[in-house]
Amino acid sequence: MRKIPATMSTQHPDDVNLPVWVKEETIEGDDEVHEAYYVYRELGCEEQMWDWEGKDVDPNIVRKLLSQYTDFFKEEIIGQDIFLTYRVPNPSIKGAERKVLIEALESIPRCFDITQTFFGGKAVPPIFEVILPMTTTSIELLRVLSCYQKIIVGKEDMPLHDIEDITIGGWIGEFEPKKIEMIPLVENKESLSHIDRILKGYIKYVRPNYLRVFLARSDPALNYGLFPAVLLNKLALSKISRTSKETGVQMFPIVGTGSLPFRGHLMPDNIEGYLNEYAGVTTVTVQSALKYDFSEEVARSIVDKLNRDLKHGKISEMTQDQEKSIERIIDSLKDQYQSRVESLSHIINYVAKFIPRRRARKLHIGLFGYGREVGKVSLPRAISFTASMYSLGIPPELLGASAFLNLKEKDWNLLTEVYKNWKEDLRFSAGFLCWSNLNYLMGEKEVIENVTNTFHLGYVLPEILKDLEAIEENFNIRLGPRDLDRRKHENIVNNILIAIARNSPEMKRYIEEAAKIRHSLG
Repeated sequence: MRKIPATMSTQHPDDVNLPVWVKEETIEGDDEVHEAYYVYRELGCEEQMWDWEGKDVDPNIVRKLLSQYTDFFKEEIIGQDIFLTYRVPNPSIKGAERKVLIEALESIPRCFDITQTFFGGKAVPPIFEVILPMTTTSIELLRVLSCYQKIIVGKEDMPLHDIEDITIGGWIGEFEPKKIEMIPLVENKESLSHIDRILKGYIKYVRPNYLRVFLARSDPALNYGLFPAVLLNKLALSKISRTSKETGVQMFPIVGTGSLPFRGHLMPDNIEGYLNEYAGVTTVTVQSALKYDFSEEVARSIVDKLNRDLKHGKISEMTQDQEKSIERIIDSLKDQYQSRVESLSHIINYVAKFIPRRRARKLHIGLFGYGREVGKVSLPRAISFTASMYSLGIPPELLGASAFLNLKEKDWNLLTEVYKNWKEDLRFSAGFLCWSNLNYLMGEKEVIENVTNTFHLGYVLPEILKDLEAIEENFNIRLGPRDLDRRKHENIVNNILIAIARNSPEMKRYIEEAAKIRHSLG
């Protein structure tokens, strides 16, 4: 059995601080090549995601790593000891980037040839796995497999000019590896809830020896709220475990978590809670905030602990009745959250324009866009969304909390059994609530005229107060800063609101200052 990595470094732009070896405002180009070496060598990450989705990407990554850091990669072999895994665009999502899939797949045999030359003979394929985002059906996975086998590898048997008996493979060499392995990245509610159907459909035709399955954590939070996102991940993990038993195919779940609770709460002071919450997950993402918004020593210690301890957890499998109850709970909670976000969308999109861009991205197709009589709401990416809400002093974890009051006691008991660290996550977020911003939005004339009225917040603010009241009265959680750092954060986000009201150019500086206190943009 091959080594399954525990820590997957990613290029998610949730960091406020840039690493010392980056000279510009964004990490891109050769910086990302160096970053891959850095996370392997200095932080101890066992895998690097190489992201072809929505951004310019260097297809010569393997050649550059081997040529620039020769001694390291002679000892740590890519594809055997450490791993480089592509995330490619999903062609089922219509857009200008669909054909990038072919470019990414074409580079896989070239990377193999480079390692053959580097090692002077037999080498393992450095890249043999492909992550497919927004997977909703097994056929999407099968299409990518067939595309690689028929279009990339299959061309080696094609004859060239009819005046000679030579194939493309005979002319330029064979195409290796002959097959690739697919990692479905499952992101929306429907797909996470029925992930067993996707996996069984894929297994039926491919019959793999094992399967890595990637669960999104940020986009479900953006689309449905904190509690539904966690419950969806737990529901999917339960179904993955049961599917593994039914099919006999070993499953290795991956979960994509960031630093703040809304995106997963993988932070140094929550590492034990994190390991408990995501027990049974085999691989976790190490995103940019964890890598660069803490000291290198702290980041390395967290990665080391994940590499050692993540494998010891076990998935808590639910009964089918419990799974149905969880689905019902998710449905009962998401609407309240979505209503709040829909009403806040204008100011969220405005603030998002000022969030620092830490990676050069071209486009992204989000999931948020649920039907309403008022039309569809468009929101920024999950990181910018989270950063915007924290910058306003209204952490998104708190939105829609009054819906908890409508749950039956047995449903609440099941929820808290499944979502183990719910109170710790809410308590962390509650410390970043800025009461003065809410007071200004509802009682300060200049702010009401230039912000509340401009962004149509009059209806939603009383609803948010109901959510906050539900948290304080029912969960015994104090809302607002509880230490000097959070008081400083409160002062800064108060300045952000004033900057919005007065159209001040200092807004971006304040956003960065606040993000440094919480060790993450969003």
